[in-house]
Amino acid sequence: MLRFANTEFLWGLLAIPLLLFIFLRVNWWKRKAIASLGNKEVVMQLMPQVSFSRPWIKFIFFILAYTLVIIGIADPQLGSKTEEVKRKGADLMILLDVSNSMLAQDLAPNRLENAKRALSQLIDKLHDDRIGIVVFAGQAYVQLPVTTDYAAAKLFLNTINTEMVPTQGTAIGAAINLGMQSFDFKNGTGKSMIIITDGENHEDDAVSAAKAALARNVTVNVVGVGSEEGAPVPIYQGGKQVGFHNDSTGHPVVSKLNEQMGKEIADAGKGVYVRANNANSGLNIVMDEIAKVQRKMTDTKQFKDFEDRFQFFLAIAFVLLLAEFFISIRKNMRLSKIKLFEVKNT
Repeated sequence: MLRFANTEFLWGLLAIPLLLFIFLRVNWWKRKAIASLGNKEVVMQLMPQVSFSRPWIKFIFFILAYTLVIIGIADPQLGSKTEEVKRKGADLMILLDVSNSMLAQDLAPNRLENAKRALSQLIDKLHDDRIGIVVFAGQAYVQLPVTTDYAAAKLFLNTINTEMVPTQGTAIGAAINLGMQSFDFKNGTGKSMIIITDGENHEDDAVSAAKAALARNVTVNVVGVGSEEGAPVPIYQGGKQVGFHNDSTGHPVVSKLNEQMGKEIADAGKGVYVRANNANSGLNIVMDEIAKVQRKMTDTKQFKDFEDRFQFFLAIAFVLLLAEFFISIRKNMRLSKIKLFEVKNT
């Protein structure tokens, strides 16, 4: 596995087209200047040491050396091997509501972004637990299978938005069922779900789905996002808010937190229900409850012993720069007199 320790230095490679343009421009100017002196063949006889190929050779050496220096500074690293790592943790599935109502702004900046920020902080605190992500609106989709790759989890989390699921609605039951299908029940470790939603479930029987999950020893916890007063649901176009969703009478649709639904689902799944606000996401309370879930030692493969490889690139770059330094832009008159393949007439 290859990675760069200092990826920001790779932006230096963007200078290569500029250097090429400058070189071509100077080369064109030199040819034009020579052509302005008179007949090219006569002028070249008067300047036998002028070479058009040697500047190209020097430039190629320089560009290669420059590229290798940039790569070397970025510090390429190789994962030399994979090894089995023992982890003692639980399997955690996040079910995140991405319906349009999650854009309501009764939590700052809105319900969805508030939840994503809290989940990112939660992932930072994980050590041995495995995590997966399911997004849902009118339908449910697996965004991230259960994994211990927390960096990937945060990467996928950042890409979540309300446009991921084309069918609008809030199918919490379907999300629970899909989460259950995503678990590996053969590993024997404890499992739990965290549903983050405003609770406006209109699609299916989420309570029955939570009871079915509990029957397989999977607890279901619910974090309610929003307020009882609610807030209008904004409409975005091109990343800008252009208005609000209106009902049939022309009044803005107000999305309210359905706490009763959240509590019923949590009760059915023998989990906890907490209500998030701007000051507290409630996830700490949920994680305290999940800490009681049975944990089992599992084997996980991961890359270990990343080793720096910058020295090879810098060494080759040094050799190229040294060679470029000793290559003259003028012809060597002694060598030019040697005609290895010239046929002499006798």
